[in-house]
Amino acid sequence: MKSKGFPVVLSAASGTGKTTLARMLLESDDNLTLSISTTTRAPRGEEQDGRDYHFVSTAEFDAMIGRDAFIEWAEVHGHRYGSSREWTDQTLNTGKDVMFDIDVQGGQQIRRLFPNACLIFLVPPSMEVLESRLRGRGTDDDATIDRRMLAARDEIRAGLASYDYVLTNATLERAIFDLLSIVRAHRLRALNRDKIRQRLLDE
Repeated sequence: MKSKGFPVVLSAASGTGKTTLARMLLESDDNLTLSISTTTRAPRGEEQDGRDYHFVSTAEFDAMIGRDAFIEWAEVHGHRYGSSREWTDQTLNTGKDVMFDIDVQGGQQIRRLFPNACLIFLVPPSMEVLESRLRGRGTDDDATIDRRMLAARDEIRAGLASYDYVLTNATLERAIFDLLSIVRAHRLRALNRDKIRQRLLDE
């Protein structure tokens, strides 16, 4: 019997390095596949529909909510983001684990639906380092950075209170090592439990 996969939720405040680590984790673990979110915001830069996000109108998003098409959705900075229920269920049933690059609000929704989910929260080495990273991007003015820092404090409080694992992203090398260790340990626990249950039932 093939074991069902489980959700891996990766959350962090903006500027913590979540997107980079999510990409590295996917490249390092063949059994992980990324959930592509549906969003109402417009594409940025070279983003492509179906590769980076599924871009839809607000009316389309509302209709999807009405059909219960999302396992989680949230409004972030004035735009909505959601994760497909049908695609997630189909993928987990193949034995693949699904990674969600989402905020804490979405992670908490997934935990309610999937008690076996693995929730990982990334934090910066310090708030000073986080502010430095945000300013180093050169894309936001002072007022925007101040808002992001306030939002980061709220997100960190929520993540510390409700997530299974908290990792400090001081260096990419250490952070990806820890991320892989967590996912593999969670998978071994789930696989071993399923195998033992099936063996005992067969006996």
